[in-house]
Amino acid sequence: MRPSAAAPPPTQHAELLAWVNESARMCRPDSIHWCDGSEEEKNRLTRECLASGELEELNQEKLPGCYYSRSDVNDVARTEDLTFICTRNQADAGPTNNWSDPQETYKKLADIFKDSMRGRTMYVIPFIMGPAGSPFKKIGVQITDSRYVTLNMRIMTRMGRIALRELGSDGEFTRCLHGKADLNPKRRFICHFPEDNTIWSVGSAYGGNALLGKKCMALRIGSYLGKTQGWMAEHMLIIGVENPQGKIHYVAAAFPSQCGKTNLAMLIPPKSLPGYKVWTLGDDIAWLRIGPDGRLWAQNPEAGFFGVAPGTNYQTNYNAMASVQKNSYFTNVLKTDEGTVWWEGMDNPPKHGLNWAGKDWTPESTDKAAHPNARFTAPAENCPSLSPEWDAPSGVPLSAIFFGARRARVAPLICESFNWQHGVFLGATMSSETTAAATGAVGVIRRDPMAMLPFIGYHVGDYFAHWLAMGEKLGGKAPKIFHVNWFRRDAGGKFIWPGFGENLRAVLWAIDRCEGKGKAKETPMGHVPTPDSLNLQGLNLSPETVDALLKVDPKDWTEDLADQRRFFDKVGDRLPEALRQEQEAFAKRLA
Repeated sequence: MRPSAAAPPPTQHAELLAWVNESARMCRPDSIHWCDGSEEEKNRLTRECLASGELEELNQEKLPGCYYSRSDVNDVARTEDLTFICTRNQADAGPTNNWSDPQETYKKLADIFKDSMRGRTMYVIPFIMGPAGSPFKKIGVQITDSRYVTLNMRIMTRMGRIALRELGSDGEFTRCLHGKADLNPKRRFICHFPEDNTIWSVGSAYGGNALLGKKCMALRIGSYLGKTQGWMAEHMLIIGVENPQGKIHYVAAAFPSQCGKTNLAMLIPPKSLPGYKVWTLGDDIAWLRIGPDGRLWAQNPEAGFFGVAPGTNYQTNYNAMASVQKNSYFTNVLKTDEGTVWWEGMDNPPKHGLNWAGKDWTPESTDKAAHPNARFTAPAENCPSLSPEWDAPSGVPLSAIFFGARRARVAPLICESFNWQHGVFLGATMSSETTAAATGAVGVIRRDPMAMLPFIGYHVGDYFAHWLAMGEKLGGKAPKIFHVNWFRRDAGGKFIWPGFGENLRAVLWAIDRCEGKGKAKETPMGHVPTPDSLNLQGLNLSPETVDALLKVDPKDWTEDLADQRRFFDKVGDRLPEALRQEQEAFAKRLA
């Protein structure tokens, strides 16, 4: 039975009601449903999705509560070229964002939204980013015509009645308007209006473009709100590292894609480090605030994981695989004849299945089984390593912040910044490179400051200035900042660090440094461990390999330093002078 528009709305919030009515007049849905987040609602939406083909049921004995989805073949990833920051002054969007005039953009997208929900239900999804009652929390309301989006938002956020209770009758909320329209890539836009606390996304049903609480609100709008309100929204995981004595240090870490972010978020300590535990608090987004004690506290505002499936397996990430075994959605992976799922990187490929595009697939097929950006959506509570503090309203206090990169030569395994300002410089100049594994040749340097390049909702120079200002407020209570690189290669192009669970060894040295322990030597890039200060027991690394892992060779930095300068020149006159000074000081140390 279709939800009825005649049911009275479950809120007295006049501004929210007016916005929903305005959106309905534009989009003309057949009916409106206010989501309450209940189990009954989930079951009804699931039945409707199964009937329409939006979802397919998986083997409920092997994957209880799990369902399969296949998106349109032209709608499989975030579309950065169609993503815009719409500020009244073009300069405020900065050189790293696409800009569009707000009034012109509202008009252009309104023409696409017009009548686009005829024959469909409009779902109104009130949701909270962060736990209810938390000083970190932000409330959003997403309007969508997608049941798939509604069900995924149920996993990724605290959705329904709980959000309306927190919002009250006059609370602030982010307006998130989403519509599939006709899924035409030429009529697809993901537009952010930071000065209006508003997001409009049309023409896509893919998660990153359609689950508007995620990258759109939690990072692009969140980073702008953080700048204006004195906090930070960052593309970071959060973990707790517990030693054998039961003491826990909390760490946040920013990594560009393909640099081991999810693996670190769900790391399992190696057997050679008995007694240690790594607790998962978040795998993708961290909101950071200065607490009443003057320290920097972190919280993951999400309630689930929206992870990339290909490459994930029980060897690379046991906890991620365990997290998707129940009550999860799989999008654009292979569906086997047994009603299970498979993707590249998993063991034992099936003899036959339907691939991400709905085509017959066998191990001999030349087509991919899963799209390279195939996804799983899983509740955080499924994760075996989930921290008891993951949804603590106050968040957790950070001892350290890590910036990571994939570099064949220049960056050591780990180094500690000289101070907060220098740490911001390390984050601002973060980059990863492509390498030819056979030769170790350096490819293209990809500059990605703080792993936030696609997600900064305002001018990148102002973003750097906000980082520096937060450090001044924190003073002597600021977390230490480290730079890590798990991907150093030898002359033959082979990785010289084992990675995965062994990365904990570098993390433990950083924690030693936070406690005033751990020996280090100074290099032009920062303080690196002395070989005897790293716990390398059981790794069987030669002294020469350890030296290579920790080496900062000035000769290797010529190209990178030139690229840094070009990037800072691109930032322009809003680049904080402190970062230019750090760059010149780095150049002198290299010389």
